[in-house]
Amino acid sequence: MDLAKNFPRSPYDMLAGVVMLPRTIDKARASNAGTLGEYHYNCPLDKKVLEFFGISAGEFAKKVRELKSDEKITGWLSGRKTQKEKDAFNSMMRHLGPDTPEKKAWLREQIRAHGKHVTTYFDNLDADEKRL
Repeated sequence: MDLAKNFPRSPYDMLAGVVMLPRTIDKARASNAGTLGEYHYNCPLDKKVLEFFGISAGEFAKKVRELKSDEKITGWLSGRKTQKEKDAFNSMMRHLGPDTPEKKAWLREQIRAHGKHVTTYFDNLDADEKRL
């Protein structure tokens, strides 16, 4: 995965019933390959996914390198969380937005930059990457 040339998957995309997981996998793959471009592996949204599963960024990147395929990675993660836990996590993540005056000001600048009114971090990423 070369994130200097391609976007990672949308934060709304799901694997193992969890939003943001495919994007975190893409970024771990790019980090392992040294092709992150302007992206950051283990950013605050990645951290939320990894914390949800109880995995460190280093352990996750190592498993992504070892297991290679999405199917094997989701197999490794299966059974760690109930569907109810996944549903609550997904809802929280989909609605996550700025919670401080500084972060709200940052999002207003992002809205001006891409010309789309967004209120969540997921929508902002999709707007930046031309999915919205």
